[in-house]
Amino acid sequence: MREAISAREPERRHRVFVVIDRNVAVASPWLPAAIREYAGGHADTLELVAEPLLLEGGETAKNDTAVASRLHTRWNELGLDRQSVILIVGGGALLDLVGYAAAVAHRGLRVVRLPTSVLAQADSGVGVKCGVNLFGKKNFVGAFAPPFAVLNDARFLETLARRDVVAGMSEAVKVALIRDAELFAWLEAHADELAAGTLEPVGELVRRSAAIHLRHIATSGDPFELGSARPLDFGHWAAHKLESMTHHRLRHGEAVAIGLAIDTTYAELAGVSDAATSAAARELLGRLGLPRWDDALELRVGGRRVVLDGLGEFREHLGGELTITLARRIGEGVEVHAIDESLMDDAIARLRPRA
Repeated sequence: MREAISAREPERRHRVFVVIDRNVAVASPWLPAAIREYAGGHADTLELVAEPLLLEGGETAKNDTAVASRLHTRWNELGLDRQSVILIVGGGALLDLVGYAAAVAHRGLRVVRLPTSVLAQADSGVGVKCGVNLFGKKNFVGAFAPPFAVLNDARFLETLARRDVVAGMSEAVKVALIRDAELFAWLEAHADELAAGTLEPVGELVRRSAAIHLRHIATSGDPFELGSARPLDFGHWAAHKLESMTHHRLRHGEAVAIGLAIDTTYAELAGVSDAATSAAARELLGRLGLPRWDDALELRVGGRRVVLDGLGEFREHLGGELTITLARRIGEGVEVHAIDESLMDDAIARLRPRA
């Protein structure tokens, strides 16, 4: 931690404000005291400017934009500046929320992320985006703000409920489907251990998925999404809509899994991929214990599935023409700019469990 915070100016004393996900603090009640003790042991380099602040995590926490304002009030009282550090300890939602507040304070305070969930360590924690929800739309308000440092500690994964361990794996399935056939084969080979939450393979999943996400951000040529393509949001147009439709009853990772099942089935029906590819994707999701259906998919207005509104919201969020990533074959993605809603409706219908 000390090395990460002081990497640029090792001789300075760095002012640090800590925010901890309340769920993490419940699972690890020793954590606030440990942070205080660590800072005290490195007082020549680190100054803890206040007691660690506990905030609610989970996606619903991102629906309250007033939290960012309260953080700004506190940071102003403490006189934090652009060289101060905001240490965020929590899942992806808290990283998003507090990261957004930090990104717009003084046009950017330094953020060090300590992601504590499988999903955050494998995906969002190493990304460059942050945001909060508004108008019922996911991440309507946000910013691109690369973190100052990211520290993944596998010990946090030991405290997670099995549901949260499994939910986070969908992002690894996502990148494997469109970027890494070798990772997909590895996931298939270790699916039973992963579904059981066995820590060693879960840690390997995190490392491999995070490396792919980081490589995309560093080498894609469009880390701040200036174009219309957003390949690592494969499966997310439906996922984001399902999260809001279910009032976040579905975890983000669970919604992504359903989105992957929808889009791989659609790709088969549209002739983009073959039956073997879509079947392999759905089978792996099922073996990991991830959902491929939710009854919210049946909600209709005027005969049209409400989830299909997610296509327009996805395009609006990015701008430009609609761009959806599909899996052409395992390990290879392709971008399409038009969706046949009748075929998409059929793809969704095929996922409904038979009585």
